[in-house]
Amino acid sequence: MNLRRSDNGSRLSPLVEVRRSTEERLVLGEQAFLRMISLERKRSERSRKRFLLILLDMGETAPTEKNEKVLGSVLTALSLSTRETDVTGWYKAQSIVGIMFTEIATEDRSDILNTLITRVSEALRGSLTFEQFNRINLSFHVFPEDWDEGGSERPSNPKLYPDLTARAEARKSLHAIKRVMDIVGSIWALVLLSPIFLIIATAIKATSKGPVFFRQQRIGQYGQPFVFLKFRTMRENNDAGKHKEYVKKLIAGTAEPQAIDQNGNAVYKLTKDDRITWIGRFLRRASLDELPQFLHVLQGKMSLVGPRPPLPYEVEAYDLWHRGRVLEAKPGITGLWQVNGRSRVKFDEMVRLDLRYARSWSPLMDVSILLRTPRAVVHGGGAH
Repeated sequence: MNLRRSDNGSRLSPLVEVRRSTEERLVLGEQAFLRMISLERKRSERSRKRFLLILLDMGETAPTEKNEKVLGSVLTALSLSTRETDVTGWYKAQSIVGIMFTEIATEDRSDILNTLITRVSEALRGSLTFEQFNRINLSFHVFPEDWDEGGSERPSNPKLYPDLTARAEARKSLHAIKRVMDIVGSIWALVLLSPIFLIIATAIKATSKGPVFFRQQRIGQYGQPFVFLKFRTMRENNDAGKHKEYVKKLIAGTAEPQAIDQNGNAVYKLTKDDRITWIGRFLRRASLDELPQFLHVLQGKMSLVGPRPPLPYEVEAYDLWHRGRVLEAKPGITGLWQVNGRSRVKFDEMVRLDLRYARSWSPLMDVSILLRTPRAVVHGGGAH
């Protein structure tokens, strides 16, 4: 790299040269760049246009003259292969350089993405030595990512959610308190309610054929699936097609209310479902079918308070912004939705309640929701 001279004719140091290159390229600092990723993700949720995040891991953190020279060459290469509207910055200061190619059209997106990746790779090869290029680890991340809820791994890409990582880190002590509350609360509930477990199990076996427990795949935090346990309230071998169809309409905002409750409020849930047994209908109305979920709380897959874990076919129908309810908080047995109307609330409003909880929760807020839950269960508002 040729070093420019200062006004008095002396040669500039590599560090000054890198800083000048950085200023010319408008490379953002770490916090500013991570904030830009979060903002671009929210813009993408509205516009439905994808963006590509390329990360170049330099593999070094010490500001040596050697990696400063490599950085200068990298910035030069990026300036030749990007648009002025693309954003370059530190994903991790002095270690990982990131670049966002924004507003990628959905049409022929595969060809566009391949072209961008090829352009950056060729520019780096042309500006770096073979040794320098091999020292850089390139990774490519597209938002929105294509979730595969059928897999066993987390489908959401953590590289695209640095704000959630930062929030979790800032709340580490509060999460520790929440986990202690979950462990103590679930153990207490399982011990205290064990006689009721036995009574319910006996009633289910005596009134219909099939197992006591119903197992179903649900989507947990970050989109990771887990096996969900409830007391069985339906007959065996039933068809879920009717429920799937209604859920899709509910999420799209086109579902008709299925009943009117005692207070004259519309109920957005299938209320005349012939798959449900008579004992199952009682268990659902009293929310007793949910009791086995205390086991999931004890395991750490759920929390006492949080959004309800959705079914895979629900998540398939989600709009992009709906995903926040499974990304930003661990699923729970009860939550703001349950104590604020349950099935009387339309789907978008339920998501807003879940997001409000995820972004502002505290141990005191959890205690408040837990104290309000028995009243909601007794009144049965929205439970069917």
